[in-house]
Amino acid sequence: MKLLIKNGHVVSPANNLDAAVDVLIDGNKISKIGKNLKDNADSSIDALGKIVMPGVVDMHVHLREPGREDKETVGSGTLAAIHGGVTSVLPMANTLVCIDCVENVKLLKNIIAKSAKANVYLCAAITKSREGKELMNFARLKKEGVIALSDDGASIDSDEVMLKALKKAKDCKMLVLCHSEDKALSANGVVNLGFTSTKMGLRGISKESEYKRIERDISLAQKAGAPIHITHISCLESVAAIARAKTKGVKVTADTAPHYFALSEEDVWSYDANMKMNPPLRTKEDVTAIREALKSGVIDAIASDHAPHTENEKEIEFERAEFGVIGLETILSAGITYLVGQTVLDMNELVKKLCVNPAKILGIKKGAIEPGYDADIAIVSKDKEWLVKKSCFVSRSKNSAFLGKNLKGVVDYTILSGKIAYANVNK
Repeated sequence: MKLLIKNGHVVSPANNLDAAVDVLIDGNKISKIGKNLKDNADSSIDALGKIVMPGVVDMHVHLREPGREDKETVGSGTLAAIHGGVTSVLPMANTLVCIDCVENVKLLKNIIAKSAKANVYLCAAITKSREGKELMNFARLKKEGVIALSDDGASIDSDEVMLKALKKAKDCKMLVLCHSEDKALSANGVVNLGFTSTKMGLRGISKESEYKRIERDISLAQKAGAPIHITHISCLESVAAIARAKTKGVKVTADTAPHYFALSEEDVWSYDANMKMNPPLRTKEDVTAIREALKSGVIDAIASDHAPHTENEKEIEFERAEFGVIGLETILSAGITYLVGQTVLDMNELVKKLCVNPAKILGIKKGAIEPGYDADIAIVSKDKEWLVKKSCFVSRSKNSAFLGKNLKGVVDYTILSGKIAYANVNK
């Protein structure tokens, strides 16, 4: 089957493509790119006035299955993904049934095979039950298809264990993703330490708990000669630590999430638990630093950190509510609204952060509209606005930090492996 996308503006920085051209898909691959393509395609999409871009590669999500299917499943989470223009996801291993051994990887693979509506890549825990003590068998995990390792939600406190993990991961050519948090310093806090924690009468989470652990993780990666990826960067000091490391030639990459470049600690003052995440929303100065780091390249990627929770876990007292917000259905729109719309990045640069760089970091052949690549594509009305409401979401959970906000960027079509996986009936 052939599908022709015509009259759209294609943005694919991986191959320096930023032009009004047609895209021909043959089977599950991109076949031809050019002006006024003439081909007897089986079907066509008129993308006049729209952006045609690679499907987003979201390298940090939580799909909750196996174990907490009341929050999200692989099926519902990947359905949310394609509604948001996301075609590839990397779910973290901190499910209730922890993905820390071959048996549990196989369990997840079976679930993916039966229900996934987008590409789902495999990430396994670094240590048994994510307790930071006993390293898992990385070689066996890799043989089972695991491409990355993370104890996300926890940080390995032992320098010795972390160093061994980095050396072992390097030997297996596997990437370690770090949730860099010193819990002795974050000390059961719930909001940013400082004026906000004092104003709200709540325990604070210091910036030191993040950036001091990032400095430690980077130092160990340098010692091991291993690549390392730091996730959900939230503050100026963390940006500075990563910038210094890159200047020294350390193989470090980093991502941030939309809430850290779009919102600040002031959004928490309403005690809305949909503004509660870890790390917490920081100061306006930190938001500016995150935006500048995206522009300069210190921060390589944007990931949603999609963290679904049920209403009874969120619509309670702020201090008791769970950390985390959903983001698969808003990641692209938030980038267009707060980065492109506010001239922090242009569309080409945004696609690099959402598609090109995450694919490169993970070592997967995604993130480009180029002949021979899988036909994973999002078609977007960049300037069209939509109001974020609970009824908009197909995720099982509705805990979005953008509820009630108008975002620009409406996904009209998501194409997965050459087939229309999502078509916006309201377009």
